[in-house]
Amino acid sequence: MTEAKTSLKRTLIGKVVSDKRAKTVTVLVERRVKHALYGKIVAKSSKYHAHDEKGEFHLGDMIEITESKPISKTKNWVATRLVEKAAAV
Repeated sequence: MTEAKTSLKRTLIGKVVSDKRAKTVTVLVERRVKHALYGKIVAKSSKYHAHDEKGEFHLGDMIEITESKPISKTKNWVATRLVEKAAAV
């Protein structure tokens, strides 16, 4: 059998909000959820530190991050691919 194996690792798509640290980018992931009591759709966001070995992702880029084993105290995600390049200012 040569079936494609689906990964059990989570992937998220978010915007790079900081690329100042060596080999690390900070990614803001926004999601829209329904409020439990009032039913209104609200935007919730989380920031993740992702490993960027080559330093190829920059401020404003939309990237995909994948869960990995802990790399440091706060890093357990790896930047995997560029979804959309940041618009030139």
